[in-house]
Amino acid sequence: MSDTPQYGFDTLQIHAGARPDPATGARQTPIYQTTAYVFRDADHAAALFNLQEVGYIYSRLTNPTVAVLQERLATLEGGVGAVCCSSGHAAQIMALFPLMGPGKNVVASTRLYGGTITQFSQTIKRFGWSAKFVDFDDLDAVREAIDDDTRAIFGESISNPGGYVTDIRAVADVADAAGLPLIIDNTSATPYLCRPIEQGATLVVHSLTKFLTGNGTVTGGVIVDSGQFDWSASDKFPSLSEPESAYHGLKFHETFGPLAFTFHGIAVGLRDLGMTLNPQSAHYTLMGIETLSLRMERHVQNAETVAKWLENDPRVASVTYAGLDSSPYAERVSRCYPKGAGALFTVQLKDGYDACVKLVDSLEIFSHVANLGDTRSLIIHSASTTHRQLTPEQQEAAGASPDMVRLSIGIEDASDLIADLDQGLAKATA
Repeated sequence: MSDTPQYGFDTLQIHAGARPDPATGARQTPIYQTTAYVFRDADHAAALFNLQEVGYIYSRLTNPTVAVLQERLATLEGGVGAVCCSSGHAAQIMALFPLMGPGKNVVASTRLYGGTITQFSQTIKRFGWSAKFVDFDDLDAVREAIDDDTRAIFGESISNPGGYVTDIRAVADVADAAGLPLIIDNTSATPYLCRPIEQGATLVVHSLTKFLTGNGTVTGGVIVDSGQFDWSASDKFPSLSEPESAYHGLKFHETFGPLAFTFHGIAVGLRDLGMTLNPQSAHYTLMGIETLSLRMERHVQNAETVAKWLENDPRVASVTYAGLDSSPYAERVSRCYPKGAGALFTVQLKDGYDACVKLVDSLEIFSHVANLGDTRSLIIHSASTTHRQLTPEQQEAAGASPDMVRLSIGIEDASDLIADLDQGLAKATA
């Protein structure tokens, strides 16, 4: 089908990028479980390797099943192209790879997933990169953190674990003034609740593992390219603006224009880093996305119901859900996230750390797992697991203090979820 603006989100989540298989007429996108592809002739092979023609060479680079998923995600996010890869963490490295270099830094939000904070504060040092962590609610702090070596600004639309919501447009204005790309992790919101590109983001990353697939069967990631950044406006991004020796001096931005980042992600990023998404995972994600809007509506509805109940429970000290009227982010949600504040938030218990551990062990419907975005409701004590490697100060800044548990609300009956939490809290605070 032609992905034109007259189609609504519900239609695009089913049809974008997909066409009947030309060989068999199969309606569902086939799993092209193949390593390599036969060239028409020697000239065809040479044109593909020179980036003079688009096509399939080797599944580390491109695959027809993955290509459908890339087109669908780019369409839903309002981008020009996308690059799928093996995980959300891989997507973050792939997003930074063309932008960074030894001695360069990224300005990042303090409210990020614990694994991302570790990746940015520890692992990327091995590449000679560094990160500066600031509170994105303090725009002056963001501006002050930017220096001549800054190459990107990175945040989450709805943060993990606290469910805080970012004013993407405000941060994008800071990034634009500095001539820097803004990268937004949209995993918790999905393009159904938030389209960061429309609010000024340059690149959008996702863990496909979470809400997009929605059923806990896939590990995958994606980078969606807005196509709106001028990579040649300064000398800060030579990988995209200067000659690439591996392709006989080709300049990606000059040659591919708005698709420069996407082509670089495939032709250099996947070629050399090898963080490839397998076609079976792409197939599962495509099937998951077909029901994304239906699931997200229920996720949000249940999260609002459960969060309101928890807020009024005497055993609970606080609830961070931004969709509550009492939240300091309520105005921002209505302005930037009108369809809802997602399904992720933390709950602070009055009885502290021990009560959190007992609650996790006492629930029956909620699954204790290191994941989020499943159709099933999930719980974890972040301070002792996903954010365990952080300092107490970092845990506090990320919204993962020891007296908090993180909930990812699923699509079960809300009354059953409340009953499960009620009996779990009773045991945890006995």
